[in-house]
Amino acid sequence: MTAQTETAGGFATAAKSAAGYLDQAANSHGAEKIGMTLRALQTKTGAAHLVEIGPGGGAALNHLTETLTATADRRGTLDVTLIEAPGIVSQTLAEAVENYNASKLGTCTLITGFAQELDSILGRAVDVVAASALMHEVYSYGNGYRGIHEMMRTLPIVLKPGGHFAYRDVYTVDAPTLHETVTQTYTDGVWLQFIRMFVPQYLSDGRHPYHHSADDPTVRQNSRTVALEKIDPKTSAIITGPIGLFREIQRHYITFRDYAWRSGALGFIPDLDGRFSADWIDADAGHKRVHFTLTESLSPRQRALMTTVSERFEDHYVMDGDRFDEWTDAALVDLLTSAENGDERCGTVWGEWIEREGHETYGYLTPGELLAKFAISSAEAKTGTVMMPRTLRDVVTAERAYYTRYLRRLPNPLPDGKLLVLFTNIPVTDTDALTTGLATLAHLCSREDMTRLNSALAQM
Repeated sequence: MTAQTETAGGFATAAKSAAGYLDQAANSHGAEKIGMTLRALQTKTGAAHLVEIGPGGGAALNHLTETLTATADRRGTLDVTLIEAPGIVSQTLAEAVENYNASKLGTCTLITGFAQELDSILGRAVDVVAASALMHEVYSYGNGYRGIHEMMRTLPIVLKPGGHFAYRDVYTVDAPTLHETVTQTYTDGVWLQFIRMFVPQYLSDGRHPYHHSADDPTVRQNSRTVALEKIDPKTSAIITGPIGLFREIQRHYITFRDYAWRSGALGFIPDLDGRFSADWIDADAGHKRVHFTLTESLSPRQRALMTTVSERFEDHYVMDGDRFDEWTDAALVDLLTSAENGDERCGTVWGEWIEREGHETYGYLTPGELLAKFAISSAEAKTGTVMMPRTLRDVVTAERAYYTRYLRRLPNPLPDGKLLVLFTNIPVTDTDALTTGLATLAHLCSREDMTRLNSALAQM
């Protein structure tokens, strides 16, 4: 997907190709991943060519196969090219490719390469390019903003005029800029301990945009300023810093919590991917029953307490999601404390997660900035086309109700979700489509960004 850098935050190829990551953790939400792609394909007549960058464990491809197989009025064959970074291997992806080729819908081929080099990898222009959770990795491991801009300039070259880019990634923040200074309060010990351990290494070793003088976070406890490394988890903290950094704290905490769950080090492993992973009490509110198994790392006393407040279900246990979150936070305190105190097993869990995801930046641009940058960069590519969403229906925020419900435990939660965008590679000669696209961007982008876009279009 993205070219590996020589920095301390280099792409963790081995960790990200592990079966527990791609074949399970990154192999979900297929319908959401392919939703915008299906909309794009509905506009095509006859045979078409789809390219998916970073196919992960094949969730999107599997859902595409199922959907097209069940569609009676298919408009033609669909050839699919999957592009994955060298060294990334997934057994479930290999099975998804085999299933697609057996379906007679078209051909599916897996090749290796980097997202910024699409124009040299592909021998012909394509109808649709799709990518999920790609752009934050381009930013984190592919030369930061330069990598993002290279990607944006490459896409209109490889797409046919009128072609589409179906994009899905982490929603950042609803703010004019990631550098907007805000103040947040943290009262929960596990969050304070995570901030103490995570934020200093992230600011030191990760690729991030928080280098302005005003970006340096300030922590106050008991009316005194303290260093990030000196935060006392037993005392509430008031922290002032860029809103994007707080988004990073939230997002990374959630990914670490999921990683700790899967590791078994907490003493229990919830069903995050199987048939019981969506046992909703109220799906709209994100309230669920959590199915879980116990591991050997749970002490006899903890086992007795946990089984007392759980219900037996087949060969495992089930518990209300709110109560399960309480148990998780308490167990995370023990794990983080043990890791800081030199416990080898807990330190390994923390170190492995840092290697795999602790250097990544999920919020590199706000939605308005992202849309404007795509349009401006594509205009600068001088292909006679410009990439933008044509209507407001082409920009969707998919809320993560389960995570958002959990984050409401914080005094200042930032909603969690995914940003879905369907970009169209609009020829500048198509006045109607260009006018409609610009009107859409005017609703979503700042006046300054629209001015820069109009200047770029004037020079085409």
